[in-house]
Amino acid sequence: MPRRTVSHCHSRPASVSNPSTAVDMPLNPLSESAPTDFEDAELVSAARGGSADALEQLVLRHQRWIYNIVRRMSYNPVDAEDATQEILIKVITKLSTFEARSSFRTWLYRIVVNHVLNRQRSSSESAGWTFERYHRALQDVPDAELPEDRTTPADRQVLVQEAKIACTTGVLLCLDREQRLVYILGEIFDVRDRVGADLLEISRANFRQKLSRARRDLHRFLQNQCGLVNPDNPCRCAKKTHGFIEAGYVNAERLVFVSDRMTAVREVAPRAADALEQFDERLAGLFRDHPFHDTPDFVARLKPLFTDLGNSPLMES
Repeated sequence: MPRRTVSHCHSRPASVSNPSTAVDMPLNPLSESAPTDFEDAELVSAARGGSADALEQLVLRHQRWIYNIVRRMSYNPVDAEDATQEILIKVITKLSTFEARSSFRTWLYRIVVNHVLNRQRSSSESAGWTFERYHRALQDVPDAELPEDRTTPADRQVLVQEAKIACTTGVLLCLDREQRLVYILGEIFDVRDRVGADLLEISRANFRQKLSRARRDLHRFLQNQCGLVNPDNPCRCAKKTHGFIEAGYVNAERLVFVSDRMTAVREVAPRAADALEQFDERLAGLFRDHPFHDTPDFVARLKPLFTDLGNSPLMES
């Protein structure tokens, strides 16, 4: 499993609150008829006219979705922050090249797709994870109960949840980049084949085939490994958590995945009516219960760029 490099994380195990209490639910820009298109077009027009405020609003509208895609591609939150900032700078500085031949969100998320497929390997990817190696790493972690003298029952629940999300997120690194991206889009965020094909600039049939292969590879591994997927498997999150902490896969003092107020992916990207096969639905459910992460404050980081570009020839239409 990938080891952790973290920043801006909790200093102690946080309590898990009810996801339904989350507020400010972000609109899904990856749905087939995104409610963001009209307002995006107005903001793009204003930004190209020199409005720094419009640029800021575009970043605010899309940064969380970009970050959550990149976070699942790279696993490591530090790498995800760096990549998201790189993407946002590309979007801002290339906005004058947007010709409205497609919707702004298609143009934007094509930049995201191309960036994550072509950027330098992240620290987690550099480890060269495969399903076989992941299996061996899990086998090397001994089963053990969390010491009761070190944690309260609530803290233990949070640590087990952290271990569960870390482990299942890490499994995605065993897919190659394109498979991983297609699975993240098509299965976790429920991007339909028309939208997915537009973003990757492939046919709808090709997108469906790539998604099917990614499902098959994850199915094959998790069906034979994970107790969450197949109750006959001996691997249990609660039994592995102490070993994950000892091995450095989970840091009990600096949580990465579990937060005080956690919005699940399924809440921001509801599943479409057409059902998957039972196993695929169960497998997708593991990932769709993962958090839809809050994003770092990229607006504050990029504010000088907004001001500079407001009067720049780059922003002329």
